[in-house]
Amino acid sequence: MENELSPTVSLDGNAVRRIREEKKLTQLYVAKVVGVTTDTISRWENNRTPSVKRDNILRLAEALEVDIAEILEPAPAEEPEGAAEPPAPGRRRRLSLPLLLFVAGALAVLLFALPDDPQVVEVEFPAERWLSSFAAPGSVIPVQVKLGPEAQEHGFILREHFPPGWVLIEAFPPASSLDNETGTARWIVKPSKAPPRISYLVKVPPETPLESEALFSGEVVAKAGSDAPFPVSGISRVEVQPYLWADVDGDGRVDDGEMLQASVIVEEMAGVHLDWSGLEKIWDAGSYRWEKDQHSFVPVRQPVEEPASEPVAEEPKPAWPDEPR
Repeated sequence: MENELSPTVSLDGNAVRRIREEKKLTQLYVAKVVGVTTDTISRWENNRTPSVKRDNILRLAEALEVDIAEILEPAPAEEPEGAAEPPAPGRRRRLSLPLLLFVAGALAVLLFALPDDPQVVEVEFPAERWLSSFAAPGSVIPVQVKLGPEAQEHGFILREHFPPGWVLIEAFPPASSLDNETGTARWIVKPSKAPPRISYLVKVPPETPLESEALFSGEVVAKAGSDAPFPVSGISRVEVQPYLWADVDGDGRVDDGEMLQASVIVEEMAGVHLDWSGLEKIWDAGSYRWEKDQHSFVPVRQPVEEPASEPVAEEPKPAWPDEPR
């Protein structure tokens, strides 16, 4: 479809407005993605611009996440000038037999050429989510989506869905659009600026009940290949428990192995602000407890156990010569 477009095309402004409002996108967001002003988007939606440049149409379809044909003005149907005269009966009979023989031969060739078990080959754009095992009410947990080289090469649109009411407080790169009410964030990343991962921090509402479970999901739409979205794999569930995000096994402490893994996560998510100093204090103390009223984790220092001393054996006294043995 892109290659068939002329340098300027007619835009269906009513369709653009309808799609934008259905997806709850602002004119400012669409203008930012396309690279124009909000006044231009308004003129397009009110059909005050008779033709739009091809490149702007492509970027507009990308911003609205729709196929280009959905926002183009439909071409008027051409009325036939006159009914075509039917071919003479004798000529129709002379053409039918060779045509039927050709079609039958072509079908036979295709049937023999097809494999017994045909498979549709699709180009995939893998994306994998890392998510902490636990999330305490009122705490902040890190999330990251690692992207494959195909998405980085071609650019992509990432949609992440987190529990409604949970608040995305920071992301790197920043989200192109965000709706915390429904729990949806979108990133539109161009090929020249594609990072190896998307990182973000989500705050759990304080009133979230313990023992509950929260779900995450997402999909990637790549610019090249099929327009069908590819689901984000990896971790999709988190338990609401009074444990720190770095406490993988939920035993109330962050051991050396868990601290090493947490340091890798913090380094990979350098674009957002994780509380590394607070994590170090908990690690040094040996354990922690969750303060329900303050919605925070407090280090708890473990007493150092001194090794038990072994009893010292008494040396035998030397026997004197005049003493009986």
